[in-house]
Amino acid sequence: MDPDRRSQLRRLGGWLGAAASLSTLAAHNALAAPATEDESNSYDEDSILKAATDFFGSTTEGLARVIEKAFKEQGRPNAYVKGEEVSAALSIGLRYGEGRLQMKTGASAPVFWAGPSIGFDAGANASKVFTLVYHLPKASAIYQRFPGVDGSLYYVGGAGINYQRLKGITLAPIRLGVGMRAGASVGYVHYRREKSINPF
Repeated sequence: MDPDRRSQLRRLGGWLGAAASLSTLAAHNALAAPATEDESNSYDEDSILKAATDFFGSTTEGLARVIEKAFKEQGRPNAYVKGEEVSAALSIGLRYGEGRLQMKTGASAPVFWAGPSIGFDAGANASKVFTLVYHLPKASAIYQRFPGVDGSLYYVGGAGINYQRLKGITLAPIRLGVGMRAGASVGYVHYRREKSINPF
């Protein structure tokens, strides 16, 4: 083989190797990059804080801090649920709730939920719950069993938040002033289209 042809083949091999490396790097970055919501289809932090404050009827430093934490860790939600729930426990108990899902796209749907609760007191209470929803493709996708994320409870200044996650969708329920039990969960929470007394 003449020197010119050998040089051309060596140069071509180098180009192909570089192209393969770039392709591999691009694929890796695509997998590693966190999913982000389109700003036009998601809520900013100020609008969520206002909606939560209007819903709870007041604002606290704790509420602002848990919302700030959620945005820092999860980004912009594309939906939220405003609802109420009742729970009863003797360390371990049950929680039932109902509310309405509102997506930034304008879609809306009723939501009912039930699941186990765990905490450090006994008794029963009723509370409001404001749940941030991330990466929800459509309203009906919320009707599933969402496992709680171990160790995700964050409680400060009378406000608590924890995460539930399934198939890329994250729910972050926020509760005010009802103690540690309100912010913690074990197992899962089952979200349904219709009310049910069955927590499973």
